[in-house]
Amino acid sequence: MKSITSRDNAFYKELKALATSSQARRKSGLSLLDGVHLCQSWLELRGAPVHCVVSEAALANPEVAAIAAGAEAAGAPASVLPDALFGAISQVEHGVHVVFLVASPVPDKAPGLVESSVLLDGVQDPGNVGSILRSAAASGIRQVYCSPGTAFCWSPKVLRAAMGAHFVLDIFENIELAPLVRSAGIPVLATSGYAAERLYALDLRRPVAWVLGHEGQGVSQELLALATHRVAVPHAGKVESLNVAACAAVCFFEQLRQLQA
Repeated sequence: MKSITSRDNAFYKELKALATSSQARRKSGLSLLDGVHLCQSWLELRGAPVHCVVSEAALANPEVAAIAAGAEAAGAPASVLPDALFGAISQVEHGVHVVFLVASPVPDKAPGLVESSVLLDGVQDPGNVGSILRSAAASGIRQVYCSPGTAFCWSPKVLRAAMGAHFVLDIFENIELAPLVRSAGIPVLATSGYAAERLYALDLRRPVAWVLGHEGQGVSQELLALATHRVAVPHAGKVESLNVAACAAVCFFEQLRQLQA
């Protein structure tokens, strides 16, 4: 395991840029997975990372030692940093200091809407995007299409919120959603707090595409007009609407409930 002790080390500077700059992550096609759970999930589901990085203190942690050994056994290089240097590349407070540098997966050409999918129309909050990805993966959905205005899915905050869901999903970013909806081979359901159709009245025992919109503005008028159904999740009380991630979870698991019933 290589030891890096200088802030001027070229690889360390690259790590800092990837940790702090979305532009650097997009340009390089690389991402950082921060923490034991994400690194373990990557090893189990994707194999070797590009590089494994740990702090000196974390090497005493049996889980971290096992992750580093697993990465090296899979053919990945590993480096150790002093704790003070590691702190600049981790955004997890009081976390266990292990990071994987990985190539952000780029799926093949988008196949179009032929199986249950999620379309994110300008969902900007990274926590919401990550939660939606996690719910999609847990409910059996495998394809996610993101409009240009949606938060970058491989940012650290989205990765942490999704808790490894990225590794079992095909995520297509910077997709113009309207042409996708026009050519859909399955029903397209756009969520809206003002829709007349109620979620629980729909037959969801078949593939559908869920459209979820911007936290404040909701799904665009263009996509609402193109959708097969405009759907509301019923709720009691005086709250105007559900958080988009909560709405997504209710929709996805109602579909799963019907499929399993």
